[in-house]
Amino acid sequence: MIERWGGVVVRRALAVLLVGLGVTAIAMIAGVGLEDKLSAGGFDDPATESSKELSAERETFGNQSIDVIAIFTSEDESATDASFRAEVESTLAAVPDDEVTAITTYYDTQDPAMVSEDGHATAVYISLAGDSQNDFMDSYDAIRPTIEESALDVDFAGAYAVYSDVNDHTKEDLLLAEIVSLPFVLLLSLIIFRSVTAALLPLLVGVVTVLGARAAIAGLNEITEVSIFAPNIITLIGLGLSIDYALFMVSRFREEIALHPDDTRFALVRTMATAGRTVMFSALTVAAAMSSLLVFPQGFLKSIGYGGIAAVVVAMIAALTVLPATLALLGKRVDSIRIPFLQRAAAVDSDHGWWSRLAQGVMRRPVLVAVGVIAALLVVASPFLGVKWGSVDYRVLPADAAAHQAAERLNDEFGAERSTANVLIEGADATEVSTYAEALRQVEGVVDVRPVQESGDTTLLRASWEGNSQSEDSQDLVRDLRDVPSPDGTTALVGGLTADTVDLAASVKSHLPWMGLIVVSVMLVLLFLAFGSLVLPVKAVAMNFFSITASFGVVTWIFSDGHLADLLGFTSSGFLDLTNPIVMLAVLFGLSMDYEVFLLSRVREQWDATGDNELAVATGLQKTGRIITSAALLLGIVIGAFSLSGVVFMKMLGIGMLIALLVDATVVRALLVPATMKLLGRWNWWAPGPLARWWERHGFREESGRPDARSEEPLRVG
Repeated sequence: MIERWGGVVVRRALAVLLVGLGVTAIAMIAGVGLEDKLSAGGFDDPATESSKELSAERETFGNQSIDVIAIFTSEDESATDASFRAEVESTLAAVPDDEVTAITTYYDTQDPAMVSEDGHATAVYISLAGDSQNDFMDSYDAIRPTIEESALDVDFAGAYAVYSDVNDHTKEDLLLAEIVSLPFVLLLSLIIFRSVTAALLPLLVGVVTVLGARAAIAGLNEITEVSIFAPNIITLIGLGLSIDYALFMVSRFREEIALHPDDTRFALVRTMATAGRTVMFSALTVAAAMSSLLVFPQGFLKSIGYGGIAAVVVAMIAALTVLPATLALLGKRVDSIRIPFLQRAAAVDSDHGWWSRLAQGVMRRPVLVAVGVIAALLVVASPFLGVKWGSVDYRVLPADAAAHQAAERLNDEFGAERSTANVLIEGADATEVSTYAEALRQVEGVVDVRPVQESGDTTLLRASWEGNSQSEDSQDLVRDLRDVPSPDGTTALVGGLTADTVDLAASVKSHLPWMGLIVVSVMLVLLFLAFGSLVLPVKAVAMNFFSITASFGVVTWIFSDGHLADLLGFTSSGFLDLTNPIVMLAVLFGLSMDYEVFLLSRVREQWDATGDNELAVATGLQKTGRIITSAALLLGIVIGAFSLSGVVFMKMLGIGMLIALLVDATVVRALLVPATMKLLGRWNWWAPGPLARWWERHGFREESGRPDARSEEPLRVG
């Protein structure tokens, strides 16, 4: 199929290229202003108790959660002064009624915790109007300018002030990542290809991919909610993978031209039949890994999956259409505009070189190498055993972000940090509510429980305690609140920020096995179709486990334990955001399989030609070692650019994925894979008899393209 398509591209190269560029131009227009159209929410699971509490609360009373805290400050006046109070109240009176459901001031409650210790500031609790997180963000954006017009100084803290700043920083970080990474990608491409023309091809595919995927997400956003983080994953995965695919295709094309200098058309057809096939399977494995995120009910995780799938599919299409059409038109001119001082002899078809010698050295001591590498990776992964979990709070922002500074003001100037939970009790009379509230007060750590609203037999209570909402103690306290039985014949629901985190953890835990099942099952099937073996897919999954867990250990040591915080410019929260490892798992599993497919495709090709396992491994590593390392460096630049983000979970994704990528492309591919393939020998290619025979007839294999190539059946048992 791919080989036939290669023939079509050769015959219709100009038409294919013009169509591709035309579609890209349309996609560029479709993706304009995408970030402004996407959702700022998507972090909740509608089936959880906290979501049900919020829904029932909104239906009965309107939203009563403390979404935003406005801090009014005066250097000269005290919060209790009449003029100060008048300014606060007149400012709040100007807030549109349809954008808020409740505004609570010190003047209403006389709660001393709402006045700063120096008396010159007061906190105002605001509940936003709307039916979704997106609506709340719109309401916050609507009321903020009005409040900022106050003659007093105003700062904004609370969940939606944080979310707003996160969204703003995310847009800026995406632009920064693109500005920083692209020049370095071009420079490194020049070094790798030693030709301006060849070096520009990965960027061509990358631009087509990003624009095309953004257009796909814009279209999908018309059908379902898509998070603002989708464009980030498009840049991260789409730009990175398209560069990988272009590097692999262009390198193979140059190799085939060296073998067939008088027939560049045949060289391109062979490139499509070999490297093109590998790109297709690589893209399918990465897309399958990203699709596993769709099992989660959180729109944020689904959106990361949407963005990843769109990026991978468009990268594959671009690499199999626009790129080969360009190569067909260029022919030998792919190496034009050479960089003189970068030229060197490069025996592109040499089966003997540094990588081959490394593989042979590893295979002489496979047990020692395998045990040593696995032990080292497990040591690196060990901090993950003590990981603590939480969710987004103000510390996810850089220290100079407005919402971060406002939250620190609350903690420093208004007494000990407090967290709250909304408790909705239905079907209870006044006596039962009083009894239940008193039982809640007896929970260890609870400071106060007070009624907020009442309607018929439904009452909303607010429990408060000292401590950060994302700490383990706060999460345990919410679980204790939920364990308090409500009076017979009544129901009680506990919600709020901490409850959201508790429920998020439970939701992720319950859906994680399904994610794993999807990823592993699809990988086993795809890799069997690609290589005709049941052993290699299982080994590939195991290799991924070691590189991914090593990266988890590093990010735990850095971001949860707080090491290198000053150097990397972030505030450690003492925990990892629950969704980050899930995103990392999906992305890294796909990217790791990307390099696995690149390597094993050449190993399988050599195995078919010779039937010699050691020679196949050594030659495969020699053929792909430089390409995989170069691809990892290019992808590492793109991913590493996200480590410059001011938002901690984007920084964590960048650093964690960069570490996993480098470990996977070097230690795992260069040492662990050759060692394990040596130990397995012919069993690398084992499949049960019926499956082996089916694959021989219908499987997707790369032929070497040499006159002396021969087919060697996989090892069969049964």
